[in-house]
Amino acid sequence: MGKQWSDVAGERRVGFSPGRRESGTATRAALWQDAVVSRQQHRGPGPKDERLFGAGQLVALRAAASDLCWLLDRDYAPRSALELVGNRYNLTARQRMAVARYACSRAELEQRRQREVPPTALRGQELWLDGFNVLTVLESALAGGIVILGRDGCCRDIAGIHRRYRKMQETVPALRLVGETARGWGVSRCRWWLDRPVSNSGRLRALILDLAATEGWDMDVELSFSPDHVLADSPHVIATADGIVLERCRRWVNLTRWIITERISQARVLDLAAGVETRSSVGERGAREGS
Repeated sequence: MGKQWSDVAGERRVGFSPGRRESGTATRAALWQDAVVSRQQHRGPGPKDERLFGAGQLVALRAAASDLCWLLDRDYAPRSALELVGNRYNLTARQRMAVARYACSRAELEQRRQREVPPTALRGQELWLDGFNVLTVLESALAGGIVILGRDGCCRDIAGIHRRYRKMQETVPALRLVGETARGWGVSRCRWWLDRPVSNSGRLRALILDLAATEGWDMDVELSFSPDHVLADSPHVIATADGIVLERCRRWVNLTRWIITERISQARVLDLAAGVETRSSVGERGAREGS
């Protein structure tokens, strides 16, 4: 099992404090879809991202990412390694989050590669999705937010959600991209797993089911207190960019990277590779095979 990250630097972006349970119906989903749920209507870039991730910062960010991978390769504790690197390069908390979501050790990289399958492996099969993990990175990509291309080839956002999920203008388009891609791959059924303690998870469940019924997609949505454990133990192919789950699962497909590469031309993908081994062996081939 891979090293554990802190909440700030880690893979998981969902708070697990107790929350209200939402039952969700198609009617409520439609009302929620039309409502203004937040002043923030896009999961786009942060107000300082142009400065934090602009061309002038790339040299430092890439050096920090390379150093962090070097330390992880030598079994340094992730939290202390990130603090050491962040202090050395004077990185902000948001920059540290980006570097952490890029990095993994070589051993973790190899473990993830061994479990990855191409899209062609999904034909006639069921796909299980890490719901918030998949959805938020696609929303960010559609909104022009920063998307980190990890050392393992996975795309990860730095937007984050904590305790409450808010529907954005990109939510339905992101769901459509998942449904259309799954249909194109010949997936027999998509089963979404959402974190039950996150507020509005029930409403998102209803929205997904309502959209699936309209489009004729075979989708189920489950609410769970621990989707990570469910996905890690699943006999089916899963879609996630959560490093801890990737190292424990049986098989996974790089769904979000494929969609971003093939369908979201406006995505702002930040590659922090700088002389360290990157990418998954299946990712590029899988994108071509799934086309």
